[in-house]
Amino acid sequence: MTIERRLARAGFTLTRDYPVPVARVWDSFALEEQKRAWWGGGDAVEPREWAFDFRLGGRDVAEGQFHEGPLSRYEATYTDIVEHVRIVTTYDMWLDGIHMSTSVASLEFEPLAEGTRFTHAEHGVFFDQFWADGPDREHGTRGLLDALGKHLG
Repeated sequence: MTIERRLARAGFTLTRDYPVPVARVWDSFALEEQKRAWWGGGDAVEPREWAFDFRLGGRDVAEGQFHEGPLSRYEATYTDIVEHVRIVTTYDMWLDGIHMSTSVASLEFEPLAEGTRFTHAEHGVFFDQFWADGPDREHGTRGLLDALGKHLG
């Protein structure tokens, strides 16, 4: 089977207002037990490998097997962290062992009178047979932000 070699690029920005202080939203990313409580595919995924190293230059790994589906792997490196202000990562995704994408994501935390405005902006490059997966990435990120909202609720 020959794989057509091509690239696609996709970017999106998602904003959510959460009715909790910035420190509470921040801790959901910065503290391992908090992040594990909401991150990932929930009951749809059987967790495999997990690594958490929240620091400049640190690396996170989340790998899981979807029930009746593919093995997903996420590897991120923290390139910028300003406490309670922003987190910037570069990350790669694999599906069944095939490298599908590389992305840069910025996470911004803005205090509001009634809580926190959280902004996730991302730009990804999708490889070969995954060239059309940009909309799926945005959809998946929406799901993560919904899970974060439930966790903070």
